[in-house]
Amino acid sequence: MINIIKADGKTEKEFLAKLEERNRSTNNDVTAVVSEIINNVRENGDNAVREYTIKFDGKAPECFEVSKDEINASIAQCDTKFIETLKKAAENIRNFHERQKQQSWLTTKENGVIMGQRIRGLARVGLYVPGGTAAYPSSVLMNAIPAKIAGVKEIIMVTPPTKDGKPNPDIMAAAAIAGVDRVFLMGGAQAIAALAYGTESVPKVDKIVGPGNIFVATAKKLLYGNVDIDMIAGPSEILVLADDSANPKFLAADLMSQAEHDKLASAIMVTTSEELAEETVSQIERQIQMLSRKDIIETSLTNYGVIIVCDTMDRAVELANELAPEHLEVCCNNPLEYIGKLDNAGSVFLGNYSPEPLGDYFAGPNHVLPTSGTARFFSPLSVDSFVKKSSFIYYTENALDKDKEDIIRFAKTEGLTAHANSIEVRFEETENKP
Repeated sequence: MINIIKADGKTEKEFLAKLEERNRSTNNDVTAVVSEIINNVRENGDNAVREYTIKFDGKAPECFEVSKDEINASIAQCDTKFIETLKKAAENIRNFHERQKQQSWLTTKENGVIMGQRIRGLARVGLYVPGGTAAYPSSVLMNAIPAKIAGVKEIIMVTPPTKDGKPNPDIMAAAAIAGVDRVFLMGGAQAIAALAYGTESVPKVDKIVGPGNIFVATAKKLLYGNVDIDMIAGPSEILVLADDSANPKFLAADLMSQAEHDKLASAIMVTTSEELAEETVSQIERQIQMLSRKDIIETSLTNYGVIIVCDTMDRAVELANELAPEHLEVCCNNPLEYIGKLDNAGSVFLGNYSPEPLGDYFAGPNHVLPTSGTARFFSPLSVDSFVKKSSFIYYTENALDKDKEDIIRFAKTEGLTAHANSIEVRFEETENKP
């Protein structure tokens, strides 16, 4: 089960090194398999996808694409209360992400120069959604809604069929509510390859987003450059920053809520109270007996979980910033005072009544977050993830004439005489002009 360690400058460093080693590990066998799948789909299109669908999912649908009527009809197949929950969550997500929209702009100068930036949504985005036992309707909302707000013209969703070759109704209902344009029943690396290259039935996309297993993640990594991707996601992780005012019952529940994702998931607590650490361990041992994914949680907490006891909250904050976790809970007496101190985190949950599942499903901020310490330089999925920007410049002859010597000097300093010539020819004497 989870260990308690003292932050002495060495012990916690050894644990951090263990986490980094987990993050660096790659599976060459998986990469070889995925490369073969990608090449097969690129060369053989739908036929290759069909073969892999039968092999991995048991049965391939007669037609990969789910009709619009079937997508909309799925709402009636779901629990009515769950549909209401989906709609409430979608509204919260929409309201939050609407505030991220940026506008194109231009500026003019007295000399006639015009410059600006044009912002518009990508033409087509692919959304991967796991199916079967790991069906996540929340991922549909979190990925599709910001894309729609950004102005993406077409969202293509791929999701594995169930064992009977049918779509998961909860995922279809989320797709209908989020405004997904087209849905194809296919999963795994073969679906990612189909989105990246296009097949007879699946259109080629500009960007691929959405979670998946190691084969899906590896395919996205290998195809980055052919298409854009959201991020290379590692195992899920949470860090809970707690002082002696925190409730150990809550802390234990929150640590396990993340550990149940995956045996490689990381659940860490940093506190100044050794008593709180011990009470949290006791709560974990009690609560885990009632949880369906007990074995996964135990493995995760044993290998990649820890409670670190620090001498001061300043040191605890330093550790949090060093770890740069995907999810960071602040269970302290005055959580708001830490907002300006916690620089490296995907999403921050403030106070005892803002647990991580609130962000996973309902509050509004995106749950697609940087992992494996990449919150030091990556940001959560947002409206910005689905737009592209172009700058534009308009100079008059007089404006260019004023700046020409500086531009020519730059070009010649860099040894690019053709660049310099491009400016010079515009101001040659009239008799020398062709």
